[in-house]
Order: sequence, then structure tokens, then C-alpha cells
Amino acid sequence: MSEEKPICSAKGCRAEAVWVLLWNNPKLHTPERRKTWLACEEHREHLSQFLGVRGFLKDVVSFAAWEAEGDADSGR
Repeated sequence: MSEEKPICSAKGCRAEAVWVLLWNNPKLHTPERRKTWLACEEHREHLSQFLGVRGFLKDVVSFAAWEAEGDADSGR
């Protein structure tokens, strides 16, 4: 089992991720498909806005809740 901490998806950021942004591009993905970006506290709003403006953002959940639900291992 790896002890590596999840890292924020923002360009150049190396902070630990505490949020999971679930999204999909309807032009490329089926409606039920969810891609993920990870976000630290500082970049959550910026990344959410980036996806939201494009209509891609579907949900934002804490990394702890997402991991507890097993989504981290479901291949979504």
C-alpha cells in the first residue's frame, strides 16, 4: 500500500489535494462518465470555475469522502 499523498492538479502546484472535482466533457464522454481533478484548498475555486464555465463540472467532494466511498478505486 502506497503512502503517497494526492497532489493538486493545478499547474505547478505540489500541495496535497483535499478536494476531488468530478467532471466530464459531453462532446467526448458518455453522460455517466466522470473524470477527476484533484485540488488543494487554494486552487479549488479556480479549478471549479475553469470547469464550470465550460459546463464540465458535475460535483466537488472532499478527497476523504471520495476515498471512503471507494470511488478512488472504481476507475471513474
